[in-house]
Amino acid sequence: MGDPRGFIKVKRVGFGYRPVAERVKDYNEVAVMHSEAQQKEQASRCMDCGTAFCNWGCPLGNYIPEWNDSAFKGRWQDAFKLLDETATMPEVTGRVCPSPCEFSCVLGIGDAPVTIRDNELAIIEKAWKEGYVKPRIPEVRTGKKVAVIGAGPSGIASAMDLNRAGHTVTVFEKTDRIGGFMRYGIPDFKLPKNVLDRRIKLLEQEGVVFKTGINVGVDYDVEKLKKDFDAVVINTGCRVTRDMKVKGRELNGIYQAVEYLEQSNRKVAGDAIAGEIIDAKGKNVLVIGGGDTGSDCVGTANRQGAKSVVQVEILPQPSKERPADQPWPKYPFVFKTTSSHEEGVERKWCITTKEFIGEGGAVKKVKAARVDWCTKPGERPSMSECAGSEFNIDADLVFLSMGFTNPVKEGLLEKIGVKLNENGSVYRNPETFETSVKGVFAAGDVSRGPSLIVWAFTEGKKAAAGINAYLTKKTV
Repeated sequence: MGDPRGFIKVKRVGFGYRPVAERVKDYNEVAVMHSEAQQKEQASRCMDCGTAFCNWGCPLGNYIPEWNDSAFKGRWQDAFKLLDETATMPEVTGRVCPSPCEFSCVLGIGDAPVTIRDNELAIIEKAWKEGYVKPRIPEVRTGKKVAVIGAGPSGIASAMDLNRAGHTVTVFEKTDRIGGFMRYGIPDFKLPKNVLDRRIKLLEQEGVVFKTGINVGVDYDVEKLKKDFDAVVINTGCRVTRDMKVKGRELNGIYQAVEYLEQSNRKVAGDAIAGEIIDAKGKNVLVIGGGDTGSDCVGTANRQGAKSVVQVEILPQPSKERPADQPWPKYPFVFKTTSSHEEGVERKWCITTKEFIGEGGAVKKVKAARVDWCTKPGERPSMSECAGSEFNIDADLVFLSMGFTNPVKEGLLEKIGVKLNENGSVYRNPETFETSVKGVFAAGDVSRGPSLIVWAFTEGKKAAAGINAYLTKKTV
């Protein structure tokens, strides 16, 4: 490495945020990137540790030490070339990936890990600014046509790699814009949508054809699809939301988090909203679920002028330190505070929801209780309600952010006839990613189950490799 003592001389300093009082007034990006000089300093902390566990921890297998070294030396174009070899949309993962690579950083054993995600974003944004990012148009076309169903992260990854392999790729997306959950699930203050549009335009220049507003299996015949294309890859995600069956669930004012976030993203995009407007202004907001989507609801509610925001989670508060049963270099479940939490929220742990209480058909309070968790060796954790712990939470708006259960079966999956696993996900060959239907492949959450965005990109790339082998009669 350029500075073998960089990790000793330089302390970890991640990106900062715009002041809370300023950023809650708009939906502009909250993160503030370093200057080029500061970013070089942070890249210098990479240790050249011999065995790059960061590379192992990254599902994409990014060449992290190599592009850190290039960034430290100011060779930004070289850094970009290395990053572009493995990453599909580093401008996205550099903003919203939970960074399993950083938890696998060798420096992190006894010190703060390298700011790998920040470095990644600095490299790709420098590349866009300097014009290093150019269309990679295949010199030769194979004559094979592939249909990609779903334009989220795994679908975009499949389309990019298949197109670059020379196949003719058409992406079908049922909504009106490309991006999937990146577009309508993640708020602009975390992921500005011009970042997506910039990449989509590049893919179109490379030859990828995007067709929006088409729900394959509903308004596009599956048999026609299989006849018109030499291979099909299903990247439709895992979109059946987890709900709760408690008294009062039918009351007005209770929504799935994804409904709320999609509408908010559309409003920010300038879309006219048909039907009911979900607005937190002046209201007591309760978010049920402690994950990133719940955090996004918190940030959105604060920007809409909520009177109060409470976020509850049924699980115990995670440790701030790496748990003993999740040793380095594994990805641990640890306590996390997001930029949205810093903007104002009361967080509660070990809370179960017992009843929604309403007035005039609308929710006004939520009856909750505290729970205890017991873990016995060799057994799954068990939960019990604490006697006499019931209490009420004022809530004019409730957002259910408890994750997803399985893919939507109706439409495409039913009509194309793919075999499903016991959990409802699509069965596929673990090496080739081909489903039980010849020439039909599956990738991302639709087959893996709900997972990290970096895994969606990785799955899309692996499926593309399987399809390319299928079409060219080569091994994966």
